[in-house]
Amino acid sequence: MSSHASDPLLTPFSIGSVRLRNRIVSTSHEPAYTDNGMPAERYRRYHVEKARGGVGLTMIGGSAIVSRDSPAAFGNIDLSTDEVVPWLRKLADEVHDHGTKVMIQVTHLGARSSNFTGDWLPLVSASRYREPAHRAFAKEAEDWDIERIIDDYASAARRVAAGGMDGLELQHWGHLMDSFVSPRLNHREDEYGGSLENRLRFPLRLLDAVRAAVPDDFVVGVRMSMDELREDGLDSDDAIAILQRYIEHGVQFVSVTGGRIESDRALAEAIPGMGTPSAPFLELCRTVRAAVSVPVLHATRIADVPTARHAVDDGCVDLIGMTRAQIADPYLVEKLAAGEEDDIRPCVGANACLDAIYVSGSAHCIHNPATGREETLPQRIRTLGLARRSRRVVIVGAGPAGLEAARVCAMRGHDVTLLEASDRHGGQVAIAARSERRRDLIGIVDWRLQQARKNGADMRFNVLADEDTVLDLEPDVVFVATGGMPNTEVCAGAEHVLDVWDVMTSPVVAGQRVLVYDDNGSYSALDAVERLARAGAEVVYASPERTIAVDVGSMNSPAYLRSMAEHGVPSRLTERLIAVEETDDGLRATLRNEYADTETTTDVDAVVVDNGTLPNDELYRALKAGSRNGGAIDYDAFVDPLGTLRAQATAAVTATADAEAEEEVPVGSLPDAPGYELFRIGDATTSRSVHAAILDALRLSLLI
Repeated sequence: MSSHASDPLLTPFSIGSVRLRNRIVSTSHEPAYTDNGMPAERYRRYHVEKARGGVGLTMIGGSAIVSRDSPAAFGNIDLSTDEVVPWLRKLADEVHDHGTKVMIQVTHLGARSSNFTGDWLPLVSASRYREPAHRAFAKEAEDWDIERIIDDYASAARRVAAGGMDGLELQHWGHLMDSFVSPRLNHREDEYGGSLENRLRFPLRLLDAVRAAVPDDFVVGVRMSMDELREDGLDSDDAIAILQRYIEHGVQFVSVTGGRIESDRALAEAIPGMGTPSAPFLELCRTVRAAVSVPVLHATRIADVPTARHAVDDGCVDLIGMTRAQIADPYLVEKLAAGEEDDIRPCVGANACLDAIYVSGSAHCIHNPATGREETLPQRIRTLGLARRSRRVVIVGAGPAGLEAARVCAMRGHDVTLLEASDRHGGQVAIAARSERRRDLIGIVDWRLQQARKNGADMRFNVLADEDTVLDLEPDVVFVATGGMPNTEVCAGAEHVLDVWDVMTSPVVAGQRVLVYDDNGSYSALDAVERLARAGAEVVYASPERTIAVDVGSMNSPAYLRSMAEHGVPSRLTERLIAVEETDDGLRATLRNEYADTETTTDVDAVVVDNGTLPNDELYRALKAGSRNGGAIDYDAFVDPLGTLRAQATAAVTATADAEAEEEVPVGSLPDAPGYELFRIGDATTSRSVHAAILDALRLSLLI
C-alpha cells in the first residue's frame, strides 16, 4: 500500500500470532452506534470505513459488557448473550477483507453505570462505592457475585473468539477489575482484600478464566492506567508490578493510559482535549515499555502524524493509537501512505466525539459529519467521481458551511466561486478560535480553505455580495452561507448590552464589573467569562438554566469550571435577565428567578449576552423569488445523499435514450427550468453548531 517503507508508522508489527500491517491503531472506544446492544449496520460501517482507510488494528466495543448487572451506560456492546456472535462475525469478516485486524474491549463496568437502567439490578464493586460520574451506589460484591462474574467474563471471551475477533482487551481503568486492585476502593476483609496478593486474586482468576476460554493463538491484552496520578492511588512502580503478574497469567499487550476516570474532571484530564498539551503520557509509556516484555500500545491526544511518528521512532511505544484523529479522518493511514499528508482532516481536540454521546445520543466529529453516517454520507468525495454535469456554483460566506460547500462542490467538478465580505475566512469559528482554550478550532476552516483552493475553487475576499453581485456571475446554484449575528434582544434595555463577539474581538478593561448572561448554554459565554476573568474583570455568570453551560459536555466543561473557580467567578443560576438600564454609575441589571418569580438587581459596568445568533438572511430573501426552487430542499434526498445518488445512477442506466429522462435531477427543481437553485446553510438558516453547518453543506453539495 505504501512506497514510504521507511516510515516507522507504516512498518508491520506482531502481537503474538496477530500480524498488523502498520503501527497505527484505532483504540477501543464506544461511539454508541449499537442497536439494542448489538454492533449492527451503523457500528459495522464505522469500523469497516477505517479498515478501508488503512488502519492496522481497529478495536471495537469500548467497555463491551459481560454481565446483566453491568448495564450499558453509553450504548455499550452486550457480550452477555449469544445473539452478539453473528454480528461480531460479520464485522470481523468485513474488516479482515480490507486487511485490518480487529479486537474488542471487554469489561464489567462495576460502579460506572446506573442502578436504574437495564434490568435494574444492583451494581457491584470490590467494596461499597459511589462513583462520582454516574452517582450510583454499588454494593460490595459477594462470593456468589465473584463466581458469576468470572464465568460471565469467560463466556464473553468465548463469544468474542467465536465472532472472529483477533483478540480482546480487558478494561482495567475505572471499572470492576481494577477496583479490586486499588487499596483506595478495596476495603474487603476476606481473601479478596488486604494484601496485594489478595487484591490480585479476583483479576488473576478472571484472567485465567478468559485465557482458558479462548484458543491458544487468541490475543489477550489489558488497558490499564499505569499511574493513577493521586496520592492514594497506584503509581507507575505499583502498576508495573501488577502488570508483570498479569503477563505471567497470559496478558500479551498493554494499552497504557494514565490518570483516572471516576469524575468529569478526572476523565477530562485523562482524555485531554482543546487547549491542553499534546501526548502527555509518552514518557510514562517509555518507562513501562522498558520494564515489560509485551508490546506497548498508547493513545492519548496523539492528534497528528508527526507526534505519532515520534512516539514510535523514539521508542516510547510499539503501537500508536490515533483514535480521535481517525474519527476526524478514517483515511488518515491511506493518505499518509500515499504521500497525501496535507489532505488529512485534522483532529482539533474539541472532544465533541465524546460529549455528543450524552448530548445527542452518539458520537459525532465536530467537523466530519460523515463519521457515524457512513450509510448516507461518503468519507472520501473522490470515490463518487465527478458530478454528471458541471454547474456554476456561487457560495456567499467563508465560514465552515460555505467552505465545506466550496470544498465538496469543487471536488465534484463544479465551477465554484466563493464570495466573502471580510478579508479572511472562518466566520464564527475564527472568533471562537480567539479563545486560548479553543485556538485549535481554526484547523476546521484552515483545512477547508486549503482543500477548496487545491481543488480549483475561486475564493474572493473583501466582496460584500448583494443580489446583483451574485446574479452577475450567472449561477446555476447559489449557497447562502452568510451565518448569523449575535441576538441580544433578550430584555428591556437591550440596546445597552454587549454580545460575546464584542468580548472576544476587543480589549478587556481590568477591574470592570461584568455580568455575562448565558441563554444559549454553549461555549461562547464560557469563552467570554474566561477571557474577561483572565484580564482582570470582576465577572458574574448568570443563566436561566439550572446548570452552567448546559450544552457543554463533561469532557470540556471541567476546564472552564476550574478557571471560573480560580478567578472567583460566581454563578447565578435559574435567573433570567429581564431588564438593563443606565445609572449614574454604569448599568443596573434586573434578574428574575425562573421558579420563585422574585426579582433582584445588580450594578455593573457592562452586560454581555449570549443568546445564539439571528440569521443574516437578507441576501437569501432577495434571491428567493428569482430562484427556481424557492429555497426549498427535498428532505428525503437531503438526509440520504448516497441513497439518492445510487437511485439516480440506477435510473440513468435504465432510462430511455430520451435526453430529458436521462438527465440528473437536482435537489430543488427540474433541470431545464430557468434561473438558479438557491439554498441556505448553517447559521444563515438558524442558530445551531459547527457540526450542523458542515453537515448541511456536505449533504446539499453532494446532490448538486
